[in-house]
Amino acid sequence: MTNTPLDDIITPRLILRLMSTDVIEACLAGNLRSAGNLLGAGIPKELLEHTSSFRYGQQQLDSDSDYFPWSARAIILPEEKVMIGMIRFHTRPDPEYLHTYVRDAVELGYRIFTGYRRLNYATEALKAMMTWAQGNFGVQKFAVSISPDNTPSLQLVTRLGFIKIGEAMDELDGMEYVFLYIKNS
Repeated sequence: MTNTPLDDIITPRLILRLMSTDVIEACLAGNLRSAGNLLGAGIPKELLEHTSSFRYGQQQLDSDSDYFPWSARAIILPEEKVMIGMIRFHTRPDPEYLHTYVRDAVELGYRIFTGYRRLNYATEALKAMMTWAQGNFGVQKFAVSISPDNTPSLQLVTRLGFIKIGEAMDELDGMEYVFLYIKNS
């Protein structure tokens, strides 16, 4: 059986499942029960604390229908059938805003909910997403932007081999360090 870019990404401990427009709309409406039923996993209320990534994703889809495979994925613990975080690409590869730093890269963003942090779920999800992008689309370069105050994420990307290549002022998040990773074949 051949996997498509829309299929779940399965890791040893996680399922990374695309969040459909219906799931995201239910989340934005605060209806986590309905969203969880559609997703196939319980969604904690903590998701509602930061909905800006959903709004950004909707804007991306409105301007680029081919963005969907790159959009938000729920990070799910299959045994518990619970969403423990989310991960996404900010755009499809080679967005203009990254040209200052690098060409042909794609930027990742992720969040793990309280109670599930520091258990290497983010590491596992990041590696799986990069492998997915490389296997399905030939992407070799990956960027992340992290607040200088987010020590756990700074440590995570450093452990994975990301190199700091710049700094940027984000309208919502303030100062961020920009990191790059080049994945070998």
